[in-house]
Amino acid sequence: MFEVNNMKRFLPILLSALLLPAVALAAPAYQEGKDYKRIVPEQPTSSDGKVEVVELFWYGCPHCHRFQPFVERWLATKPENVVYVRMPAILRESWTLLARAYYTAEALGKVDEIHQPLFNAIHNEKRRFTTEQSLSEFFAEHGVSPEDFRKAYHSFAVDNKVRRARLMTKRYQTQGTPTVVINGKYRSDPGMTNGFAGLIGVIDYLAKVESGKQP
Repeated sequence: MFEVNNMKRFLPILLSALLLPAVALAAPAYQEGKDYKRIVPEQPTSSDGKVEVVELFWYGCPHCHRFQPFVERWLATKPENVVYVRMPAILRESWTLLARAYYTAEALGKVDEIHQPLFNAIHNEKRRFTTEQSLSEFFAEHGVSPEDFRKAYHSFAVDNKVRRARLMTKRYQTQGTPTVVINGKYRSDPGMTNGFAGLIGVIDYLAKVESGKQP
C-alpha cells in the first residue's frame, strides 16, 4: 500500500518533469512585450511582397554609431525577401539638420561615401555639425561640390523625405535611437534586448515570423 500511495503522489511530478522539455521547445525565442512591442495601429510599408526592416537612427547618437557594425554584418547575411531601410529619426527639431544630411546624401547617390564617415566624424573626431555650411564643407571633403550639395539639400524630394521621417518617427511610437521596426508591426531597441546582438536576433526572428517561417 505504501508503494502504491507513493506512486500516486509522485506520478504528477514525474509527468510534469517529462513535459518540461516539450514546453521549453515550444516557447518562442523572443517574447512580445519583453523583447519587442507591437505597433498599434500597424503602419504601412513600402516594400511590396517583402519584409521591411526600418532602422531609425540619429547621427548624434553614440548607441547608433556602435550599432552600425552589427547592422553591416547582418546586411551581409540577411534573406533576399527582407528589405532594409534607413530612416533618420526626428524626435526633436534640432535633429532635423542631420536627418536632412542623410537624405541629401541619398539624393546625390553618396550614402556609402557619407553615412559611416559622418558617424565617425561626430563620434571619433568629435566634430560638430550644427549648420548647413558645416555639412556642405563635410560633403565637399567627400567629393560633393557646394553647388550640388545646396541643390540637393534644398530639393523638393529631400523636403518630402524629411517630412515623412518626422511623421513616421511619431507613428512608429519611437522612444529613442536606435529603434528597429519590422514590417510596420513591431518595434524593438537594444534596451529591450539587452544589447545589439539581441536586437539583431529579434530582427531575424520577426522577419521569419513575417515570412511564415517561424511559428
